Amino acid sequence: GSSLLTGPEGLMAKERENLKRLKCLRRYRQRYGVEALLHRQLKERRMLATDSAAQQAHTTRSSQRCLAFVDDVRCSNQSLPMTRHCLTHICQDTNQTLFKLCQGSEEVPCNKPVPVSLSEDPCCPLHLRLPPQMYVPEQVLAVPEELEAAPTDLYLSAAELQPTESLPLEFSD
Repeated sequence: GSSLLTGPEGLMAKERENLKRLKCLRRYRQRYGVEALLHRQLKERRMLATDSAAQQAHTTRSSQRCLAFVDDVRCSNQSLPMTRHCLTHICQDTNQTLFKLCQGSEEVPCNKPVPVSLSEDPCCPLHLRLPPQMYVPEQVLAVPEELEAAPTDLYLSAAELQPTESLPLEFSD
């Protein structure tokens, strides 16, 4: 900024004062001496901590595999966040309380893990018991036989309902 303000003819007194104020404002929040050294060290420590934490979180999440063994072979699925087991083996963790095994039915046993909800015995969608039907359809009323055998001459056809003559309309005052 100072090189732009200085010209071949030099600066006037007012311009020199403004330039001095501008330089002071630029340095106003700058740290000097011991304070600057400590601030720079703190920034470096923070950068190292955040970089290593982010890198460590990335490597641990990508390398976390389920700890369950199926037929002496380790499960290859990725574990759920904050756990050591995948969704199919989460019930092997004795400390977790978010999942329970589906009880199934007598005919079809089931051992799928299901999230615990408000019900006491959570079920998978296959074994979900629906509540009883709340809507009861109305019963059809029986029509008496005498109404069914009503004479048809009481009813007029569409042809009989049409007027045969066109009568002039008269309006009176």
